[in-house]
Amino acid sequence: MVEARHLSISLLLLFFILKSASTMETLEGLKHALKPIRIVPKEGDEKGMVVKRHDQEDHQPLSPMARLFHEPDCNLYVIAMIGSKTRIDPDVVKANLVHSLLKHPRFFSLQVMEEEKGGEMKWVPTKVDLEKHVIVPDMCSDMETSSDKYVEDYICNLTKTTLDFSKPLWDLHLLNVKTSDAEAVAVFRIHHSLGDGTSLMSLLLACTRKASDPTALPSVPMMKKPKSSAGSGKWWKAFRLVWNTIIDVLMVIATVLFLKDRDTPLRGPPNVGSTGRRIIHRTISLEDVVMIKNAMSTTVNDVMVGITQAGLSRYLNRRYDYIQKAKEAMDRKKASLEALYIHSMAKSIPNLFGTKTGSVLCLKVPSRTAIWFSNVVGPQEEIAFFGHPIAYIAPSCFGQPNALMIHVVSYADKMNIILSVDESTVPDPHQLFDELEESFNLIKNAVMARD
Repeated sequence: MVEARHLSISLLLLFFILKSASTMETLEGLKHALKPIRIVPKEGDEKGMVVKRHDQEDHQPLSPMARLFHEPDCNLYVIAMIGSKTRIDPDVVKANLVHSLLKHPRFFSLQVMEEEKGGEMKWVPTKVDLEKHVIVPDMCSDMETSSDKYVEDYICNLTKTTLDFSKPLWDLHLLNVKTSDAEAVAVFRIHHSLGDGTSLMSLLLACTRKASDPTALPSVPMMKKPKSSAGSGKWWKAFRLVWNTIIDVLMVIATVLFLKDRDTPLRGPPNVGSTGRRIIHRTISLEDVVMIKNAMSTTVNDVMVGITQAGLSRYLNRRYDYIQKAKEAMDRKKASLEALYIHSMAKSIPNLFGTKTGSVLCLKVPSRTAIWFSNVVGPQEEIAFFGHPIAYIAPSCFGQPNALMIHVVSYADKMNIILSVDESTVPDPHQLFDELEESFNLIKNAVMARD
């Protein structure tokens, strides 16, 4: 199985770490003064639109990572499903977006390519028409399929289309249909050039409040600093860090040149990034995950990677010592500066060789990795989105060059697992979920029996 190699899981995890370059791009503010101009209307338009934008020479360019997400083999989108415990009022959502999301420059800016400058892309602020960004489809009262299947198919159809570059690259779909785990579902679709998972999650949380206190922002767990070593242990840790970093960087270079994961039934066809995705989610108990973590002296991430290994092994009819192997792999990667080197390489390669060549080199690692895995920390308590209590948060991606992506996000006392699959490669994603859930229960029961 592909996860049997440390390289398989570590590289796909590191791909998300190196995307922090787009986080930096997202968090930067516009530093230059904006000057109003009038856009000349196209033929047939009734009138022009007054927008705010920079002078031509002052347009802020996209970061190298943001440009990378526009390349054909890496045209990535973030899609986030938010279950609501009540029906969603579109007017309330639109009124609040004006004072929250639309205050962020990336969400009111176009991405404009300047042909005279070699196709360089820049951010150009514009006026946002929320009626074109917030979509409220008519919900049929006599659906031919179940409401869960309707929402699943609706999202699958969204992954088969792209956003219009004449508008800021995001939209929000409000589905007022009752499902098995929510009264309504909001679906954000955002081009990945606007930010990565961590920055977009932070932005989402800034638009929410605690369900128990409508005036208070939600809180997220803070990472504890590891205890520093002393004496000879400190020198050994430093040597191990340098050695691991050298080996890991060499492995990344080898992957760019020739190394790749072995072929398994989970590897998709060459153009898998351009196909539609089936995106589904399932919830398990965060309390049970923490119980396993404490019993095995690991981290939540180790537990979730172990459960993923176990579920995929069952799906492919193989056996491994899941949690322990996941912990060993993660401990090994934590004792390395590989992520920092990859981050620096990802930022410098497009600048040195151009976006086209840079994208080919940067995509060698993720395209040769069979599975992507991402773990995002969510709020510790239940929250409300513009007054709508949230039942679950389920982010994912589409457009990536592999057939299976697994996201894990915590929310209050729940842990949500989200699959994004190419149906020609994984035609039965619900069966894969059954194997993941069964593996989780087996591990939990084994830990409880040991105690």
